[in-house]
Amino acid sequence: MSTTPERDMAAYWDRAGKVWVEQQGLLDRIYQPIARAVVEAADLRNGEAVLDVGCGSGATTFEAAWRVGPTGRAVGVDISPALVELARHRAGADGLEGVDFLHADAQTHAFTAEFDAVVSRFGVMFFPDPVVAFANLRSALKPGGRLAFACWRGPEDNAIATVPLEAAAPFLPEIPRFQKDAPGRFGFADPDRVRAILAESGWRDVVIDPLDDPTPVSADELLTMSLRVGPLNPILAGQDEAVREAVRDAVTRALASYVQDGVAAMNSACWLVTAKA
Repeated sequence: MSTTPERDMAAYWDRAGKVWVEQQGLLDRIYQPIARAVVEAADLRNGEAVLDVGCGSGATTFEAAWRVGPTGRAVGVDISPALVELARHRAGADGLEGVDFLHADAQTHAFTAEFDAVVSRFGVMFFPDPVVAFANLRSALKPGGRLAFACWRGPEDNAIATVPLEAAAPFLPEIPRFQKDAPGRFGFADPDRVRAILAESGWRDVVIDPLDDPTPVSADELLTMSLRVGPLNPILAGQDEAVREAVRDAVTRALASYVQDGVAAMNSACWLVTAKA
């Protein structure tokens, strides 16, 4: 079977989604301030309908649901079946009304123009064709609808991304290289690229501001983010135990300078982007 960028991304999130399910509690806690900032930037109002793109296990969707109230509606969409299943379970367990989750590719799904706002916490940098994707998201909005999302700034601003890879490099055949002009974590690091994509896909009044989140984590949590959640995870899965242990030791040493009294304050450096349809 031939591969396509869309199929590659679905396969990637099929694997990565299972890791995010495993680490849901940690990820929700670390990125809660970012989810809150995105929802606040969307200026959600009681009774509105909001679409959360790349919703993961539902944290931002739930935050949006509280803002639109019992007469509103919050819908999360994600390409990972494992994450959507967890999000649905969490919504059911909490008895939340007006919250739905959709397993779909937001780049191609046929939305109807029923939403007042689109939000996303780290869910929009992975589209194989971002212009097509953002045009499709615009089609999900009512006239005058709003967009708000958070994306990562460059790897040079995010030591939590670069330090583990640099420490692990001597023990591995190769490590991934972050790209700023291709789908991936830092695909929207260049604000000029973001502006061009949004303009070409029909958005207006684009505003891009820095958003920094210094939420502290423990040394163990920082190591988990580096080895389990980050790009080293799939690489280490194919290595023998001796290599994995060597990488773990090297990464632990490299991160030590960021830890004081058992707590690490490694900033998450992002962009907060808003626009109108």
